[in-house]
Order: sequence, then structure tokens, then C-alpha cells
Amino acid sequence: MKQDSRLTFVQWIVCIIAAIGFAFDIYELLMLPLIVRPALSELVGAQPGTPEFEFWVGMLFFVPAMVGGVFGLLGGYLTDLWGRRRVLVGSILLYAFSACAAGFATSIEVLLFLRCTTFIGVCVEFVAAVAWLAELFPEPKRREAVLGFTQAFSSFGGLLVTGANFLAIRYGESLPAIHDSHEAWRYTLISGVIPALPLIMIRPFLPESPQWAEKKAAGTLRRPSIRELFSPELRQTTIVTTLMFACSYGAAFGALQHTPRIVPSLPEVKAQTAGLTVPERKKTEQAVAATVNGFQEMGGLAGRFLFAVLAIRIASRRSLLRLFQIP
Repeated sequence: MKQDSRLTFVQWIVCIIAAIGFAFDIYELLMLPLIVRPALSELVGAQPGTPEFEFWVGMLFFVPAMVGGVFGLLGGYLTDLWGRRRVLVGSILLYAFSACAAGFATSIEVLLFLRCTTFIGVCVEFVAAVAWLAELFPEPKRREAVLGFTQAFSSFGGLLVTGANFLAIRYGESLPAIHDSHEAWRYTLISGVIPALPLIMIRPFLPESPQWAEKKAAGTLRRPSIRELFSPELRQTTIVTTLMFACSYGAAFGALQHTPRIVPSLPEVKAQTAGLTVPERKKTEQAVAATVNGFQEMGGLAGRFLFAVLAIRIASRRSLLRLFQIP
């Protein structure tokens, strides 16, 4: 019997909320490149290019990502133990609170800690959301389409955080003072709580994964084993996939996320800010960096949607991966 190709109302809501969740994940991750320069200038007093500045940039980029990765593994275990929906809601609450609290940080150590808890929430939410969607849509073609297109909305998160940063730079002086200042980076961090509001309100009422609920009721859930991933039949796939992901994230964290840090040092930007006062120069540098980051995220959005379309139409995943190595 042919399956109805139309999604139900509940399935549409699930997909929309999942897309918002993925966008919010990227919103939080791409916030750091936009705010790290002014944040370190205020909290540490370090100037770009100095050893102290570069040390804390490395710490802020590296430590939260590593902590998030470790807790992402734990998140997989928790989703099996407590259910997909409950972990999704808990992880959203964690990184919404962390993002908001980071805007009030008074030291670099506090900011680093809150960025770690933000990453924990993001990584756990991502793991739980993918498992949730995959089990709500068991039919392979539909599952691939749902996962592909909902994750393609991730780049909207990059565009949204760029827009939030731009608005904070432009209208920060009109907002309530935080620690007797109107620094745009603080408002940008606090804005991270806004996209979480619809998720917090709606996700608790969405259906739990039927596969998880059936296994839980039958008592057939078992603890996941990392050792199984390195069994003879899975070892090669595990190693190759891990290396591919490492390279992908290396490109993102090692190059793309540093674009807003590179922009203020470009000759054109230096010429544009020559002769300005320090506050005006910082404001102009941040605005130009946000603009460049916006164009970069438009490219990411186009790439993700193109990948989602081709993933449905090209049967060979090997051919698809090779195709995207060209750009």
C-alpha cells in the first residue's frame, strides 16, 4: 500500500519546531566569532594580536567545543534513558539560560564557563533532535528529506545572529545599561534566549518518539556501547566517518568562524576607521564584520539547501560527498 506523501498537521509542527531548534543551535555557536573581540577587550583588556588575547580566543573556541562533544555522547545515553522529548526540552532550557547569563559575565572565566554550558545544551539538543526526527519518520526517503531540510535551516541561525549583532551595535545605546555600559556583545549574547521561547512553549506538547516509547514499555532498551562501533564489521565505517566529521568541523572552527575576527585587520577596514575615536572605530569594525558574516551565512544557507535537495535525488552518498568537495 502506497504511503500518503502528505504530512499531517502534527508532523508539520514537528518539522517546523525541529528547524527552529537547529537554527537556534547554530545561532548560539556562531555568536562567539562576532562577540569575542569586544568581549576580550572589556573583560581582559587584551588587544588583538597579543599573546594574552590569542590565548583566550583559543580557550573560548576550543574548550566549549570539546566539552560539548563529550556531553554530546552523554546526551545520546540520556535520550535513551529519559526519552527524546524530555531531553530536548531540558537541553533548550540549559543553553537558553546560559546564553542569557553570559551577557552579564563580569570575568573571562565566567564567560568561558557559560559558553561551555551553552555548548553542552546545543550538542545534547542536536543529538536528541536527530534521533527524535529519525524515529518519528521511519520511512527512509521521508526521513532523509525531513532531516535534510530541517537541518538546512541551520544557516538561518547564522543570519539571525548576524542580524541581532548588527541591531545591538546600532541600537545598543538605547537599551538598558549592563554593568554601566551599552556593549553590543552583551546584548547579542542575551538575544540567544529569544529563539528558545517558542521551543520551550511548544516542544513539551509534541509527541514522544513511538519507537523509544515501545522499547521503553517492552523493557528492551539497552545501554549503548561505544565498543560496538569498533567491532570488525563497523570499524572502518566508524574511523572514516569520524575523520570526515573532524575535517568538516576543523574547516568550520578553524577557518569560517574566524572570518569576523579577520575582517577588522583588512586594509580596507583600517582605512575606513582611520581617524575615528576608539568607540566609533570599534562600532564600525563590528558592523563591517557582521555584514561580511551575513554574506558568508547566505552561502551556507544556499549550500545546505542544495545539499538537502541533492541528497534526495542522488542515490550514491559517495558521489554526493565528492561533489561537495569541489567548492
